[in-house]
Amino acid sequence: MTGRASLSKRVVQALRQVRREAFVPDDLQDSAYLNMPLPIGHRQTISQPYIVALMTELLEPQADQVVLEVGTGSGYQAAVLAGLVKHVYSVEVLPALAEQAKERLRRLGYHNVSVREGDGSEGWPEHAPYDAIIVTAAGPQVPLALIEQLKPGGVLVMPVGPSHFGQILRVIRKGAESQLDERDVLPVAFVPLTH
Repeated sequence: MTGRASLSKRVVQALRQVRREAFVPDDLQDSAYLNMPLPIGHRQTISQPYIVALMTELLEPQADQVVLEVGTGSGYQAAVLAGLVKHVYSVEVLPALAEQAKERLRRLGYHNVSVREGDGSEGWPEHAPYDAIIVTAAGPQVPLALIEQLKPGGVLVMPVGPSHFGQILRVIRKGAESQLDERDVLPVAFVPLTH
């Protein structure tokens, strides 16, 4: 269904190295490793571990790559990617979450992650182009700015569809001549991408 028989050893190892309980609210510590999304405040969630693992795997992360994440949330996905790539630039639209994630990632020693508050649908042009882009909220379509900030040969992973229901996890590969190859992976349910 996903096009993958299993997760790569690198992705599994990266997931094992990140303490998920450090990215959920104190009152949900006992639920940190359940395979389900959990609320993190501000009507946002931390994705279930399976979806984090799958989206990370679909990005095909390499040690020398620079990745853009849209939707920092608690910082968990960025922390997983930090163990796999050279640098993660992450944009979060909600000021409180952006500040909390920035402080949490710094405190936990993730020095190759940069977080800023902003409209993720506009990407982070100053550091473009990116080897890969991951979007952790759903939109009706992939924002054009993100396609433009993706390197030729790069991969973008994003849930696409209406709010909450009828979403599909989409993988887009940008060709050498900027042509796009799109593949739908599986149905998902994400919070909506806000501007």
